Amino acid sequence: MSVVFNIGLYHYLILALVIFCIGLWGIVVCKNIIKLLVCAEFILNAAGINFVAFASYVDVENLSGLVFSLFITIFAIAELVLGVLLLISIYKYKRSADVEKLTDMKG
Repeated sequence: MSVVFNIGLYHYLILALVIFCIGLWGIVVCKNIIKLLVCAEFILNAAGINFVAFASYVDVENLSGLVFSLFITIFAIAELVLGVLLLISIYKYKRSADVEKLTDMKG
């Protein structure tokens, strides 16, 4: 006897909400730059899941949700590369990845 699971739009939206909340909580709580970058990636991935879910359930023939998801993925990769480069330069200067130790950068 096989069981068929019907996964609907609400399941994807709940998954995206959970991933977004994890990312938001991590940005508020974490002090390490690497953890902040990963949490920002969680938030962008949650947005990508929302776009793909709405694109596949609302208008199947229109690919605008998938294109937006592709742009979010490209933006996330660019953000990650710039963040890692910034992290490397800060680590060379301060020998720490802790955000609270970066008081010299206050303007």
